[in-house]
Parts: sequence; C-alpha cells; structure tokens
Amino acid sequence: MALPTRNLLADPDRYLQSFRLFLERSTEHQSMQEFVERQLPDVIASIGNGKSTINVLSVGGGAGEMDLQILSKIRARYPGATINNDVIEPSADQVSKYKERVAQASNLENIKFTWHKETAYEYESRMNAEKKTKKWDFIHMIQMLYYVKDIPATIRYFHSLLESQAKLLIILVSGKSGWETLWKKYGSSFPLEDLCTYVSCADLPRMLDSAGLKYQLYELPSHMDITSCFIEGDKDGELLLDFLTETLDFAKTAPPELKRQIMEELRKPGCSEIRDGKVFFNNNLGVIVIEP
Repeated sequence: MALPTRNLLADPDRYLQSFRLFLERSTEHQSMQEFVERQLPDVIASIGNGKSTINVLSVGGGAGEMDLQILSKIRARYPGATINNDVIEPSADQVSKYKERVAQASNLENIKFTWHKETAYEYESRMNAEKKTKKWDFIHMIQMLYYVKDIPATIRYFHSLLESQAKLLIILVSGKSGWETLWKKYGSSFPLEDLCTYVSCADLPRMLDSAGLKYQLYELPSHMDITSCFIEGDKDGELLLDFLTETLDFAKTAPPELKRQIMEELRKPGCSEIRDGKVFFNNNLGVIVIEP
C-alpha cells in the first residue's frame, strides 16, 4: 500500500536541500541576473530622484543573492544616496546565510540592512498593530507569492506602501512554463496542505486589472536539467522530483499510477525539451513591474 503523501515543506531541511539543488541545476538565477543587468536600470530610473535616502523592501529575500545584485544596481544609479534595505524572510537558515553573504561582501557602504524573521503576513499584521505605515521607494517579491494565503490582498497591501515614484517588482514562474502545465494537470493530486498556492504570472494580470493597477510584463527564459529524475534510485533525481511536485519523498510515496503519469508528463513538450539525450524542464519566469 502506498504511504500517505506529505507536502515537502513539512520537512524544512529536505525542502532547502531540494531548493539548493534546483538552483544548481537550473538557470533560475542566471535569467534573473540578466534581467537585473539589462532591464532593471530602466525600472529604477526614477525611484530615487532627488532623494538622499532610498528605502528598499525585500519580501521573501531568501539568502540574499538576488537582493545584493539589485542593491548594486540601485547604488550605481544613485551613487550618493544612503540605502535602507529591509528584508522580510521567515526562514532562520536563509536569514543567517543572507547575513553571512553581507559580511563577506565588499562595497556595501551606504547600505543599511534590517532583517525581519517573519512572513509577509506577519509583517503586515505587526505593522498594522503598531499603526506604522512606512513608505518604500522599491519593493520586490521574488518567487514568494506561492507561500501567501491571500495573493490579491498581499499585493494590495505592499502596493499601498509605495512612494509616488516607486515600483513594486514581482517575479513568479511564467504562465508559459512547465510548472504551469504540471500544476494545471496534476496540482490537485499533490499534497498542498495549505502550505503553498499554485500561482504563475498568467494569474496576476486579472488580479491587477480588477484592482485598476498599471503594470509591465517581461518573460525570462530559463530551464532546469531534470535528466537525473529518470534514473531509478538517483538521490538528486528524487530531490528534484520532490521539488517539482512539492511532495516529500515523491518517488517512494506517490501512488504508482500518479508517478507513471508525472514521469510521462515531464518528458512532454508542454513541460520539457529533450536535447542531446538530456531532459530540460521549462523553468521560464515572468516579471511584473507595478506602478504606484
């Protein structure tokens, strides 16, 4: 008899292990870096006009790798300004890695860091309880809206904190990605357990339009090598399968028929591309930049 399936987030250590492997095997960060290099300078072109202090809020900052690249672009655009960078991140492990990264980095003078070990919802609740409404010049939410209960309300709240020249940047998987295909077909078979939501960039325009918000969309190509998922008993392959299905020990606990269907689906053009005998999952990202 198959074991009951559990959400991957129920085991934070295995989740982090699978997430790190995902970053290693995918071009996720490279495609974001390319966006930061090429398009971000235009996005931030007027956020700090005439200001001696620029306030940046990172919602779900993780271990800070992308944050520091974003900050370096803001600093390059506004060399004389002081930057206050506040980070909301619920994982203690990620916060400590972020702090290590800052301690080891050079050229971060003029940037002040404040970490809040809490979720976006906890931050909002605390600010409301303290009757605080700090305004921000740039807010970014990179790959974090999956872990939010009420997405439209979260976007509305953080959008309400924007200064008049500010921008809110959101990165999620693209509506044209393999994730979207997988979630649409099999999302109901995975054990979400209220821990995360399937949302892609395809879902946001409807929410933003109904809220009357102005925004721009960008598509970022990205892929992930999932060849090891098809090697029976391969430890890395099993970790990646956990990550793809948000299921703890998917290879061992999934009902055989579901496992067969998923393995078949992952090879199809809607999810992946097969090149030189390797299977590359479509990990395309979407970026949405929202105006104040």
